[in-house]
Amino acid sequence: MSDKLIDILKITDTDPNPLQTNQLKNKAMKVENMISPRGNSIPNQLILTSDSKREFQSYDSKIVSIDFESGKVTLDRKYWNHSNTTSKYRNIFLNESSKETESKILSGEYKLSNLN
Repeated sequence: MSDKLIDILKITDTDPNPLQTNQLKNKAMKVENMISPRGNSIPNQLILTSDSKREFQSYDSKIVSIDFESGKVTLDRKYWNHSNTTSKYRNIFLNESSKETESKILSGEYKLSNLN
């Protein structure tokens, strides 16, 4: 992980928790397990979809949130790169490599926030 990315992670997050801010907007949330290339359900790796966003959750931690209206991608500050397993399925969800994700964080295209 680059020094600049480490500095970004150290910044105090002042954004409100998007889960609290958008609670009233989301009437229904569809929850489904990720599916492997072989067509099998992957335990503990979830895709959550509502009218306004799509999210990836690994075990009990939300990792990525994509806002449909703005296209904004937000990753959880603490868990976005938590483990090899989390990274593997985050990469599948975002359809990109860890290096691409890190570059997008550094460029400001992706935001880091507290999703949990």
